[in-house]
Amino acid sequence: MQGITIIGAGFAALAAIRSLRRRGVQLPITVIAPRDELHYLPSSIWLAPGLRRAAQLRIPLGTFFRRHQVQYIQASVTGLREGGRVVQTDQGEHANSQLLIASGGRFLRGLPGIEHAYIPCAGLESAEAIASRLQSMKGGTIAVGFSTNPAEQGAMRGGPMFEYLFIIDSWLRQQGRRDQFQLLFFSPSPRPGARLGEQAVDGLLAEMKRRDIATHLGHPLVRFEADKVVTPAGSLHADLILFMPGITGPAWLADSGLPLSPGGMIEADAYCQVPGHPGVWVAGDAGSFPGPAWLPKQAHQADLQAQAAAANIAAELAGQTARQPFKAELVCIVDTLGAGMLVYRSERRNIVLPALWPLHWLKRGFEWFYLRPLR
Repeated sequence: MQGITIIGAGFAALAAIRSLRRRGVQLPITVIAPRDELHYLPSSIWLAPGLRRAAQLRIPLGTFFRRHQVQYIQASVTGLREGGRVVQTDQGEHANSQLLIASGGRFLRGLPGIEHAYIPCAGLESAEAIASRLQSMKGGTIAVGFSTNPAEQGAMRGGPMFEYLFIIDSWLRQQGRRDQFQLLFFSPSPRPGARLGEQAVDGLLAEMKRRDIATHLGHPLVRFEADKVVTPAGSLHADLILFMPGITGPAWLADSGLPLSPGGMIEADAYCQVPGHPGVWVAGDAGSFPGPAWLPKQAHQADLQAQAAAANIAAELAGQTARQPFKAELVCIVDTLGAGMLVYRSERRNIVLPALWPLHWLKRGFEWFYLRPLR
């Protein structure tokens, strides 16, 4: 029998591997990804103030793969054949009996002039470039914003941009240089961060006002220029632009034969299975899932989807029916460098705690807890 193939080596992939082995699945597992490292991007927000170095956030996965008896293939996926039973890569083809797509998504870069903006979550290299630029600036205007996929409103990642905004403000204040800078937050949404809940949005906007951060909200983005954010309501001067665009699926999905959502991601059901494609599953940013409108694109949700997919793969291998739906849950600590705001949301509850210093340390502690088994 062919084994299990997992596309990707990020949060969802690692969660699936652990869950499969814990459930006693002994079938060979193959991971196909361009690198055998986890880049722990949640902590890249701390590169500029010097709390972290990029080298600390590049976690080699060789030991983890050996411990879980995983074969790693360094390659980039280019497509699928036979309904997903064969994965095509730039290094050859690989057959499977179960396929989990956990490759993550990609950022939409179609906005004119987007090359003038830094995209923080594009990778550690981008985060390093942002840190270097911030450390070299003597003053000026820093514009921070995000948008979504216009064809799929939930396909966004806005939380890190709030963190960059508040961390930059705190860091400049610590250095006694805040009066030399203007901070601006922009978004096409009149109430950015709505997936966190109305109370959270009120808190975020109030925090911006308290920190004397200007806002430009509710106006669509037209283009970026080297020193401008252009909207129909006017041009905003900016010496540095940090921008998180909306998310879509990997480019190779166009020729995969899989059903795609309007936003270009793989359609999935509540069990993380791809409809009409037995033995094909998806977890994380590459998928479009049923659920509440606030369903997040974040590592925690990717982990929950991967765990459900693993449970259902194990069930199918045992001759049972997939019956484990993924849990819809948003957990976020919006860090401000010295404190953090906690947001929790489920189908039943929406809890928001104001910025408290223990939450900053809780976020740092979670990084240690998560990475310790991988080192």
